[in-house]
Amino acid sequence: MGCEFWEIISDEHGIDPTGAYHGDSELQLERISVYYNEASGGKYVPRAILVDLEPGTMDSDGISCSK
Repeated sequence: MGCEFWEIISDEHGIDPTGAYHGDSELQLERISVYYNEASGGKYVPRAILVDLEPGTMDSDGISCSK
């Protein structure tokens, strides 16, 4: 669920998986600070990390959002 959340938010704001902005609208950047901090080099990093502590998910080593 956390991966899906960040995929949707990134897509809505024009952020690619490397954190670079590739959007086409000032509206995308207007409230980007709600979800992201701007890092060096113009990259954007999430302001939060979502962790699922359900025991069944903790057995899934090596699963990440990037594909």
